[in-house]
Amino acid sequence: MIKNYLLSKLNKYPSQWVILAIDITLVGISFIFAYFIRFDATFDFDITLLMYQVPLVISIALLSFLVVGSYKSIIRHTSKRDISNLFTGTLLMSSIITTIVSFLRFFDILGSYKIPISIVIIHYFVNTFILTISRFVFKAFYQMISNKLQETTNVLIYGAGDSGLITYEALRKDGKINYNIVGFVDDDINKVGKKINQVKIYHRKDLNTSFLEKNSIKEVIISIQNIDSSKLLKITDNLIEMKLNVKIIPPLEKWIGGDLQVSQIQQIKIEDLLDRIPIRITNPIVEREINNKIILITGAAGSIGSEISRQLSRYKYKQLILIDQAESALYDIQQELVLNKKKNIVSIVANISDKTRIDEIFDIYKPDKVFHAAAYKHVPLMECNPYEALKTNVQGTKIVADISVKYEVERFVMISTDKAVNPTSIMGATKRIAELYISCLDKESNKTKFTTTRFGNVLGSNGSIIPLFKKQILKGGPLTVTHKEITRYFMTIPEACDLVLEAGSMGKGGEVYIFDMGQPVKIFEIARKMIQLSGFKYPDEIDIQITGLRPGEKLYEELLANGENTIPTYNEKILIVKVKELDYRGVKISIGKLCSNDNYNGNHDNVLLMKQIVPEFISNNSIYEKLDKKVSIS
Repeated sequence: MIKNYLLSKLNKYPSQWVILAIDITLVGISFIFAYFIRFDATFDFDITLLMYQVPLVISIALLSFLVVGSYKSIIRHTSKRDISNLFTGTLLMSSIITTIVSFLRFFDILGSYKIPISIVIIHYFVNTFILTISRFVFKAFYQMISNKLQETTNVLIYGAGDSGLITYEALRKDGKINYNIVGFVDDDINKVGKKINQVKIYHRKDLNTSFLEKNSIKEVIISIQNIDSSKLLKITDNLIEMKLNVKIIPPLEKWIGGDLQVSQIQQIKIEDLLDRIPIRITNPIVEREINNKIILITGAAGSIGSEISRQLSRYKYKQLILIDQAESALYDIQQELVLNKKKNIVSIVANISDKTRIDEIFDIYKPDKVFHAAAYKHVPLMECNPYEALKTNVQGTKIVADISVKYEVERFVMISTDKAVNPTSIMGATKRIAELYISCLDKESNKTKFTTTRFGNVLGSNGSIIPLFKKQILKGGPLTVTHKEITRYFMTIPEACDLVLEAGSMGKGGEVYIFDMGQPVKIFEIARKMIQLSGFKYPDEIDIQITGLRPGEKLYEELLANGENTIPTYNEKILIVKVKELDYRGVKISIGKLCSNDNYNGNHDNVLLMKQIVPEFISNNSIYEKLDKKVSIS
């Protein structure tokens, strides 16, 4: 209680007038001291004369400080600007005194105010020195008392480069938490044993139980920019095993005004471990394709569509047309762009399955480029609702693509998924059929270039596992995983969309692009790490429950179908899929037949036709598994 009381009193800012009174007092003392110095450290001068002069000097100092406002600074946060302001005040004061003395000397009316110029000069330097030192003394005194009253957090900074040094300075200057930086940690053997600001650099092998207990270290801040996600994952795993609280600094582009704030140093999250690759603000390749063009985005309110909209809004487009049937989410992305002062944004509530409505939109706005992100993506839900999956993912895509050809759109970019590869679900099969239809149109169209991009799961998207796990942890668990061996590819939404935009600017049309997603990650391991990163123990405090594979769900995702291989591009993260040859005319006729079926209850017939169009579509853990036998017999 006493400590809290003292801290509350200490944290109150002193009155500006108190600071002004102290400054004026120090001016008077330094003036007396200037006489003392001038007369060889003796009192061999007229004390009575001095007593007349001190009030004059104090009055001039008061006027100068009021004009400059040097007393308004917060002492505990004294900066170079505050000291510069103080110099200005003392210089103004000395200039006024010199002017007055010169004026009196010129008219020979010096009297009691006969202040030697040498005293004025000495007083300027003494006064400036004393006032400056007083600021730093008060600041140091505050920090010393504050540090003694506050609890100290012993911390290690992982990374002894430029970023680590910036983190050190930010922690040292922060007044809210009393950090004691025990040392830096770095993997570079050439740095180990050396010191930065008298703080020793250690190797990660030095971080054993004995070292941590001896120095009472509970927290490590990882401060390395552009660190590879696999390396970050390895570092974090080692630190978590030692029961350390692991934090991380944000990427450079997220620093506030170019400066790192301590408040930005956050508990490390699973998103940090899975992907830390910075995204370019603008891409010259995309810039060439987007500037001065009318761009239409379907599914613009979804996870992918909204991020594509954000990234496109950075360019000098002519007009941005956002289409979605979810009005609230569409309104949100519209307002976000408008608040960021983006112009020529048109938001349209429309269903891509409504041919008349889509045709009308194209007729009015005549887009140059189309990014088709609208789709149903939830595997178990679409397994129960095949008609809706077909209507949106196949028929909706067909409508938008056909109308794009009609209005001679320059390029049509379709967002597909790894679930379209050797599909085991209705959702995956509908996306594969949509891919096939795009390939068919590209063979026929002379004006419109068609591009398909295919990638895996994106972190934080609607319905993804990360938000689900976070909710389950907040409720105390357990976390639910369908199978202990289930694996998935992951990338962040911004990176996926960055690659979509670049891939959508490549090639002559007809290409299917896949992205280098890195190594697949076990969902079970993500769940375990999220529990540990949240400060809980697995399985003692929060457990993981295995629920079994859901309808249509795969154990492993793939990026290439049987008979497909890849061709590299200039971007190592983007690959061209070399697809197998198709009977494009026959496939297009079959897809047209599939889209013409308006029978809600004809799910089995529809799914059977889907399996005929996509022979590699083998249902898994689904009521439609029995149809695979019919296809194989036929």
